[in-house]
Amino acid sequence: MKLFSFWRSLATYRVRIALNLKGIVPDEVVEVNLMKGAQREAAYRAVNPMMALPALIDGDGPALFESLAIIEYLDETHPSPPLLPRDAKGRARVRGLAQIVACDSHPLIVPRVRDYLEHELKLDEPSRIEWCRHWHTAALTALEANLKDKATGRYAHGDTITLADICLASQAAGAKFFNVDTTPFPNFSRIANALAQIDAFARAHPLKQPGAPVN
Repeated sequence: MKLFSFWRSLATYRVRIALNLKGIVPDEVVEVNLMKGAQREAAYRAVNPMMALPALIDGDGPALFESLAIIEYLDETHPSPPLLPRDAKGRARVRGLAQIVACDSHPLIVPRVRDYLEHELKLDEPSRIEWCRHWHTAALTALEANLKDKATGRYAHGDTITLADICLASQAAGAKFFNVDTTPFPNFSRIANALAQIDAFARAHPLKQPGAPVN
């Protein structure tokens, strides 16, 4: 198994958490430096034409791409521990919470979007940062409202870690990258703090990866 990764990639952070929870150690981790534009080089475009991280090669066949799809693949091929509830409504809720992060918020702040804002729309850095904070806050607001539901327990859905928690953890890391205050979101903060104490999440954190800045 080969994982294409970069320390600052929040989407790859999600996949690393899933790998850790499943006890899977990739045979090879290939750095694709987003800050240097390595994702746009021909070698990586051949792996993932979208030029985005992560990508995962498991055995024969083309690379798998998109973090949620990769995580569900891992969940199907390595079913213990399960990352989705057994009931249909529970699975829909967990996927919905996950998609607030991975589909509605995170894609708006990734490097290719920030580069477009800078080079094509000529937005200065403070404006670009405000853009990122806006979409982070929009996601946090939606997550907080949903986490008030009685289906929330110790974690985002009940007392068992699910796909929703994996995405929630990546949202928490992204909020810190862009200095977004999560204090107004107590349910989100409570769960994020609990997840940060779990080894599978802590080891996967962006700042614990090779190449990350030393605090």
